[in-house]
Amino acid sequence: MSIGHFIDGKRVGGSSERRADVFDPATGRRTGQVELASAADVAGAVDAAERAARAWRDASLAKRTAVLFAFRELVKARRGRLAEVITAEHGKVLADAAGEVQRGLEVIEYACGIPSAVRGGFSENVSTEVDSYSLRQPLGVVAVISPFNFPVMVPLWFVPVAVACGNAVVLKPSEKDPSAALLLAEWFVEAGLPDGVLNVVNGDKEAVDALLDHPGVKAVSFVGSTPVARYVHQRGSLAGKRVQALGGAKNHMVVLPDADLDLAADAAVNAGFGSAGERCMAISALVAVGPVADALVAKIAERMTRLRTGDGRRGCDMGPLVTAAHAAKVRSYVESGVEAGAVPVVDGRDVTPDGEADGFWLGPTLFDHVTPEMSIYTDEIFGPVLSVVRVGSYDEAVDLVNANPYGNGTAIFTNDGGAARRYQHEVEVGMVGINVPIPVPMAYYSFGGWKSSLFGDLHAHGADGVSFFTRGKVVTSRWLDPRHGGVNLGFPTQT
Repeated sequence: MSIGHFIDGKRVGGSSERRADVFDPATGRRTGQVELASAADVAGAVDAAERAARAWRDASLAKRTAVLFAFRELVKARRGRLAEVITAEHGKVLADAAGEVQRGLEVIEYACGIPSAVRGGFSENVSTEVDSYSLRQPLGVVAVISPFNFPVMVPLWFVPVAVACGNAVVLKPSEKDPSAALLLAEWFVEAGLPDGVLNVVNGDKEAVDALLDHPGVKAVSFVGSTPVARYVHQRGSLAGKRVQALGGAKNHMVVLPDADLDLAADAAVNAGFGSAGERCMAISALVAVGPVADALVAKIAERMTRLRTGDGRRGCDMGPLVTAAHAAKVRSYVESGVEAGAVPVVDGRDVTPDGEADGFWLGPTLFDHVTPEMSIYTDEIFGPVLSVVRVGSYDEAVDLVNANPYGNGTAIFTNDGGAARRYQHEVEVGMVGINVPIPVPMAYYSFGGWKSSLFGDLHAHGADGVSFFTRGKVVTSRWLDPRHGGVNLGFPTQT
């Protein structure tokens, strides 16, 4: 199966002869080939978007919201189909894929309320018979570059808000799982979105660079690893674009001695191994404070023995990793952890999967007695590897979290309200959970981290998303009436 692009309202092939294989991670079999766009292909998509943007920016808010409401109904009715496509190309289990679609739907629903979100302000008589008012207007053409781990949710973080604000979009999904983005584009057109307002170009770095360099692209939204996020931000900014680049993470879950350990153990397993750990909000470092470590590790390990790793279409708890290369990379981190002296309480290399032998398998892995200099702690592994770091006090835990270069998400488990309040105040992380292991905000708040987890000033969706995809304009107006007194060359003052 050949997978092309979606430009100006229809699926099209490109001019490039370069291709990349698309696999079913649970079987290891190639299921298709995706075209990798050339700079000329990207330029064609941007041209289509520029033509469409001229009319779409003038579409009424009523028209835009009607399209978004219709799109919401299509996605809601076909969520099962979308989940199947995610599982077939990414590998996450069907239940997890369905949850991803639901979180994307929440952003569509937020974008349906765009008339309130872009409402300006008005001040009468700021000076004698002079009024001032503010407007928010679209940028024009914007680009969205999304990662493999959430092929539906991450595009939906940005595209509905950008379109609702009156922009046209060029979306470049991951070449590892491109099919879901094409379905979303087709359904948007079915919902009434004019041709060219949403375009999809599949590709790799060549397509990314073309989007970053194209003068017609006014803004870029990116989600991926920190090195690439930094690159996207620097190159896009040098080209004069507005950029929000969400990078990597090393998310800590701090467990205090007074915590409910059963609740904490459940949360650690859910947050550490859901989607095979391929989440930027996954918990990968568990910080056990004081005497709780032995009991907590035992409870986590016991729960891990009940997890079924296998084909996501067979009712398993955890699926494969996305590619053979990524599975090998994560496996190498497990080997490095053993060599560095961490204790492998549960070794995922020994897993017997409920799936075909050639799938990209690695089972859930739990390390104890991890120290901050080990690579399994310092690096974003992006796999089902949970590291337990033991500290003696709350202050040591906070110092450990704040010393980390990432600042995406964190959680604290405690029954002490004072400790929780102090933690949310002191921790240098953008998203904080209190007895909530994955504190992804609802769509009407904004998603994003601090430090090396974000390059740019504005986060995804919510009020920040609207601000990112619009520009502010202030108008000062005087309408003359018969009392106008003629020419006055003096400096204007407020009277």
